[in-house]
Amino acid sequence: MADARTQRLVLLIAILASFVAFLDGTVVNVALPAMQRELGGGMVTQQWVVDAYFITLGSLILVAGSLSDVFGRIVIMRVGLVIFGAASVAIFLAPDPLFLVICRAIQGVGGAFLVPSSLALITTYFRGPAQARAIGIWTAATTAALLVGPVMGGLFVDFLTWRLVFLINVVPIAVTLWLLAILRERDVRKPGSRVDWGGAALCTIGLGGTVYAFIEQGNLGWSSPAIWGSMTIGILALIGFIVRQATAKQPMMPLELYRVRNFSAGNITTLFVYGALALNGLVVTVYLQQGAHLSATLAGLTTIPVTIIMISLSSLIGGLSGRWGPRMFMTIGPALMAVGFALLLTVSENFDYWTQVLPSTILTGLGLVITVAPLTSAILGSIDPARSGIASAVNNAVARIAGLICIALLGVITSGVLDLAGFHRVAVFTAVLMAAGAVTSFIGIRNPVHAAAGQASPNGEQPAAGKASPTEQPAAERPATGGSVPES
Repeated sequence: MADARTQRLVLLIAILASFVAFLDGTVVNVALPAMQRELGGGMVTQQWVVDAYFITLGSLILVAGSLSDVFGRIVIMRVGLVIFGAASVAIFLAPDPLFLVICRAIQGVGGAFLVPSSLALITTYFRGPAQARAIGIWTAATTAALLVGPVMGGLFVDFLTWRLVFLINVVPIAVTLWLLAILRERDVRKPGSRVDWGGAALCTIGLGGTVYAFIEQGNLGWSSPAIWGSMTIGILALIGFIVRQATAKQPMMPLELYRVRNFSAGNITTLFVYGALALNGLVVTVYLQQGAHLSATLAGLTTIPVTIIMISLSSLIGGLSGRWGPRMFMTIGPALMAVGFALLLTVSENFDYWTQVLPSTILTGLGLVITVAPLTSAILGSIDPARSGIASAVNNAVARIAGLICIALLGVITSGVLDLAGFHRVAVFTAVLMAAGAVTSFIGIRNPVHAAAGQASPNGEQPAAGKASPTEQPAAERPATGGSVPES
């Protein structure tokens, strides 16, 4: 057990490193219209600024755990911070859209290393109740990024420059690197660990190829060899990725996890819910500035009700979910968000935030807080605690990839123009995705049975009397390591 000084340093390092990644995710959408005005490129540039980050983040977040085992958690965090910081400075200096997009992809590599290694540090240096308290403090501190990020981004855009949205990352990164230098702890490595570089390459090529086709089809057309060629390569690479995960000795995404009912159903729900959240978050923020002509600061302020609702009710909902089981919450939550997104159809040329957007925002916040903790508990609670780390990483990757794909589809949904009609089509599309998430949860999720006969088995079904469950620690009491918290 580490001494108190070391634990305080570790917790501060974990908070600062994660705060950087969460802050970046919350400010980008607010800055997108200003980037497009200065650098050009239209809606395609806005899509690529978000998706370039998600491609590398979603592809490599599963590799981060293996890299930490091979090279050590502190080393990987330090590398992630340097990559993220260097990319942030480069984005601040970006002369054109292509340079900006490339730097965002590099930034995603750094981001993939930060959050998983932050939580790994906490679980390494804290044990028992102290670990639960540390993760609670970490969660509360990083949630602040969701609160201050959009407002800070709006103020920078309106009164200074959108470029400062990225340069501001350098200060906490420098502080974190200094704290790592004075920590002076020996790194932890796991003998015999390997990195699935082939799987990472196939995943990156697969996501990159399909996303390129979806985004650029509006410019080149589906008949272009560049479009159908990249789509074909992407699909073949993704098939190759699945085959490799089934045959590799140390896969980055063990497919046997999907044999567990709540894990597979929970990740399908994640796919629908977080795909809809990412697309809705981008489109609403951009449309409020470009279509409704709000300032960037006011557009950022519109996200505050969601964050306040989440901070106020997360603990309560987590406790109720632990008592009653996740199925009801995971059904009601996405259903509420589906209604909230559908309410955006009331947005008209005569724009009024209070009657046309705020009701949607409140319902979305309520639905989100009802969904997040039960979803994480359902997924992690269905897996043996010894494998909760990889289970959480897979779920986090699914959430990011869902956002990546849905944002790539924006041009297809809106026919390349985010006018009022396009905004309404996105509202319908995201509402349908949320409804699909509610149906998937209702059909697929099973509540664990807390009774004298025993607890639920990993697939959500009650074990035979007298047979011990492999997941005896209540899901609600486990740390939601890397759980599905939206980044944008």
